[in-house]
Amino acid sequence: MTNPTSSTNPASTPNSRAGRREWTALGVLMLPLLLVSMDVSVLYFAVPAISADLEPSGTQQLWIFDIYAFVLAGLLMTMGSIGDRIGRRRLLLIGAAAFGTASFIAAYANSAETLIAARAVLGIGGATLMPSTMALLRTMFTDPGQRAKAIGLWSGVMTAGVALGSVLSGVLVQYFWWGSVFLINLPAMALLLLIGPFLLPESKNPAPGRFDWPSVPLSLAAVLPVIYGLKEIPSEGWHVQYVVSITVGLLFATLFVHRQRTAASPMIDPALFRGRGFAPSVVLNLVSAFGMMGSAFFTTQYLQSVLGKSAMEAALWALLPSVPIGAAAPLATTLVQKGVDRAYVVASGFAIAACGYGMLALTGTDSLWFALAAAGVLASGIVMVMSQIMDLAMGSAPVEKAGVASSLMETGAEFGGALGMAVLGSIGTAVYRHGIPASAPAPAHETLGGALAVARRLPGHTGDALTATARQAFTDGMHGAAIAGAVLLLGAAFAAAWTLRGLRVQTPEPVAAQPQEARA
Repeated sequence: MTNPTSSTNPASTPNSRAGRREWTALGVLMLPLLLVSMDVSVLYFAVPAISADLEPSGTQQLWIFDIYAFVLAGLLMTMGSIGDRIGRRRLLLIGAAAFGTASFIAAYANSAETLIAARAVLGIGGATLMPSTMALLRTMFTDPGQRAKAIGLWSGVMTAGVALGSVLSGVLVQYFWWGSVFLINLPAMALLLLIGPFLLPESKNPAPGRFDWPSVPLSLAAVLPVIYGLKEIPSEGWHVQYVVSITVGLLFATLFVHRQRTAASPMIDPALFRGRGFAPSVVLNLVSAFGMMGSAFFTTQYLQSVLGKSAMEAALWALLPSVPIGAAAPLATTLVQKGVDRAYVVASGFAIAACGYGMLALTGTDSLWFALAAAGVLASGIVMVMSQIMDLAMGSAPVEKAGVASSLMETGAEFGGALGMAVLGSIGTAVYRHGIPASAPAPAHETLGGALAVARRLPGHTGDALTATARQAFTDGMHGAAIAGAVLLLGAAFAAAWTLRGLRVQTPEPVAAQPQEARA
């Protein structure tokens, strides 16, 4: 709902259909969304060049890569709540200015410390952009059919951005310098700042109440330790410090939930979860992110370390599975609009994704095309799920709480992705280590990369034998993780069919504006 002092959106009246202006505005919103999702993976090929130029320590290099995702995940809920209060368009434009400025500083950073700080500001900007785009989309497209199509496009762009980021970084680093991976953000952010105020409607909660400041540090303390622990476990193992980090985060999460249930004006309104559709959407969205990122942990290593592709070749091959993704969300939307129960469409998406995991469980050590087909099937099923779950969540949430609703969905996706890499990565690592002979050098027991490095230093047949054994052990580990992923997604399919059966999106009535004195 738009505030009386804000610009009016022609499509904001209930059940009105969006026109050319709104669809054009959607195209504008896709720019920041694409770039924010690309920035998750855009450093994949730039890190070696950055290391050679800035000479960061090992710890600094990790922070250069990870600080963006940490800050992004930690601030999503806060920024979603702020957007509902000050206006989603205003927050989007503020975030675009911050994102563009930080991109320029990052491109010309002359020290590791400067680059880390710039990446942190990029995370802040990304946390403002992501919930704002979905909240504005919810405001512009009130017709259920149009909203479903728009959210399908949103889901496709989000997924494509992660895949495109790594490839684009490889091309830019090869032909330019590492700073160019950040400069590509500037034209899109400049365009958004120029035409956004004219195309995008302003909207906010007319009666938000006081901002719940204590919830900000509580949300950060809940999200950051858990994300940190989950991100480190796949590569470092279940060490005590990571388990403690997750435990501390969960403790603060409990305090955060208690605060939201007892505060007079909480950051996250518990009423969002009382509707039949929203709570299952958050959980199923988390599971879908688990499935997507859990598979990515293996397929990227499979292409490079098992099949022997260069980083650039692996990135280009990895684009192929994204081709069928473009048809997945529209297909799911069409089925729902033709009367197929959304529960069965979502369940089918999970089942298709489970089949993709099943195909991964059948790959050999030289199965390029089969592995790519498996990744394509898996990703298509997940995108079917994500598009319908996001539409259900945003359609069932009140317009005035669209920012908070969007931020909850995206925070859940961040948790799901990190959890998928941690759990499936740990399963794969355990199987891998079981397959390496006890007589092999210690580095070979840690990772496939370590085994290949050791094998290159061994003479003739001995090195070849270790290489073959390690690649087979990794593939076996991928099989074990894929079976676990398939079982989880099949369980999610049954859960979706049960919890969402017969559910129809009924857009809640917007809250009427209240006098200023009633907002305290």
